[in-house]
Amino acid sequence: MSRLSKVLKISAWVAAFIVVVVLLQRYGIAPLQDAVKGMGFWAPLGLFLLRGVSIILPALPSSIYSLLAGSLLGFQTGYLTITLSDLVFCSTAFFIARRWGRGPVSRLVGASAMKRIDGFSKNQLEGNFFLMTGLLMTGLFDFLSYAIGISRTHWRVFAPALLISVLISDSILVAVGAGVAQGASLTLGLALLAMFALATFTGLMKRKAASKDAPHPPVHPG
Repeated sequence: MSRLSKVLKISAWVAAFIVVVVLLQRYGIAPLQDAVKGMGFWAPLGLFLLRGVSIILPALPSSIYSLLAGSLLGFQTGYLTITLSDLVFCSTAFFIARRWGRGPVSRLVGASAMKRIDGFSKNQLEGNFFLMTGLLMTGLFDFLSYAIGISRTHWRVFAPALLISVLISDSILVAVGAGVAQGASLTLGLALLAMFALATFTGLMKRKAASKDAPHPPVHPG
């Protein structure tokens, strides 16, 4: 039942965003986009920093910035902005955790976020590159960046996993934002299908991580 409620909550957020953007498109998104274009370099920089703060302080929502980047900046600029922000700030979170460890991270992110980070730290992700990559594609990539750093994973292992996950997951959310804002039904449809496929894949990755953590029954000699 809890899994169903999570799916419904995510669906509600996506639906609400689509409704808001459609209304803005009909009654005033064009002036807003023109205003953003008039800001020049400062608009992408602002979204870059806001997304970065939401990664370093993972209690803040982060996915909304991918959707906003697509709708306000267009796919190309929005995708570049969000991708660069994720690469820079997830790497920063990783190095903070790897260099200073659990104590400073706990003081930075707070007790609630630290519980999630500790939960991921138990999965021994450093030993499974594909599981690490799959979980980084979820909306919990910010927590995972800290968890992987705490596990003392080497940068050479974390960097390619981060790059692959960011290039795939960011493209989907930014495409959704751009497709809704531009009324591009084909682009939006493909992006939503890709989002569903990604959600299914990451759900399997989470289940695999959970089963890896579950205690196994003792084996008695025959």
